[in-house]
Amino acid sequence: MVFPFYKPVMISQPPTLDDAQYQDDILNGVSRTFALTIPQLPKALRQVIGNAYLLCRITDTIEDDNALTSEQTRYLSDMFSKVVCGDIAAEQFVNELYPLLSNHTIPAEQDLIKHTPAVIRITHSFNPVQRQALERCVRIMSCGMADYQDTETLDGLKDLPAMNLYCYYVAGVVGEMLTELFCDYSPQINRNKPELMKLSVSFGQGLQMTNILKDIWDDRKRGACWLPQDIFLDKGVILKKLQPGESNPGFQEGLAELIGVAKKHLCSALTYTCLIPAHEKGIRRFCLWALGMAILTLKNINRHRNFNDGQQVKITRNTVKATVLTTSIFAGNDWILNRLFNAASRQLPDTAISDELLFKR
Repeated sequence: MVFPFYKPVMISQPPTLDDAQYQDDILNGVSRTFALTIPQLPKALRQVIGNAYLLCRITDTIEDDNALTSEQTRYLSDMFSKVVCGDIAAEQFVNELYPLLSNHTIPAEQDLIKHTPAVIRITHSFNPVQRQALERCVRIMSCGMADYQDTETLDGLKDLPAMNLYCYYVAGVVGEMLTELFCDYSPQINRNKPELMKLSVSFGQGLQMTNILKDIWDDRKRGACWLPQDIFLDKGVILKKLQPGESNPGFQEGLAELIGVAKKHLCSALTYTCLIPAHEKGIRRFCLWALGMAILTLKNINRHRNFNDGQQVKITRNTVKATVLTTSIFAGNDWILNRLFNAASRQLPDTAISDELLFKR
């Protein structure tokens, strides 16, 4: 397949009111969770973080559409990175990607791809620090996810560091981006930037590992497995031979080990949240809602380690409402937040894996 050379195009068109309205509307279409959490943020952060999410969703759409070849995925991912940086016109990207999308891409995501120029006009209206954070995130995510797509099989990943690296590309780098945006917004938050940046990767990994564990069997249906082989080989389990519904004590032991790893990362997420000034309750709610839903999902997985469908361990709407209400009430109280986390995670297994391996990638 022959691809055209890139033609640098510096885009300077200002966003319109219609662009802003489209961003708000499409967020509801592609993510009910972020449509719920982003409005909790301070007004100065809502538009940039909403835009950042849509950029990541476009990147994810390129990676997920199985009608694209590996060569097309890499080319279009790299192209989109250059669109975000302003080196290529968004219209050119749409003209090349949109006709290639299959029914695997849901209608809301197809609509998002079609309206990439509106999203990018907003991206290019941000200040230099914000733009740099968004550009870096999309660049690292696009390259990393394309690398892992090339090795997507039922064999699983080589080891825990390989899983750590995958989680970094998918979620850890998003944590770093959000931290850059929070620090740009608030000089008080910026004072804790070095510690926040370290913890942000762990925060992202905890959320992503929870999703990986919840989606084990759904991912296998499409030929993917993001579990680390080494954890399960130690228990006598060969991942590619797994079948949903079979009783396998070794697999459940390996699952418990990974639940312990995810729990430790979510503990970092709580530490991260408590480093945000207590009066910034909107940012804290944004973090706490994600953390609360993740720890309760882990509890469900731990209770039902023999589950064979993600719906069986998904938290209920009532649980989501209770999490939102409780964390909102106590968002500024670190002592109560720690008590709530300890109570929610008490029955989860701990991990014996060393910190060196836990964070190695």
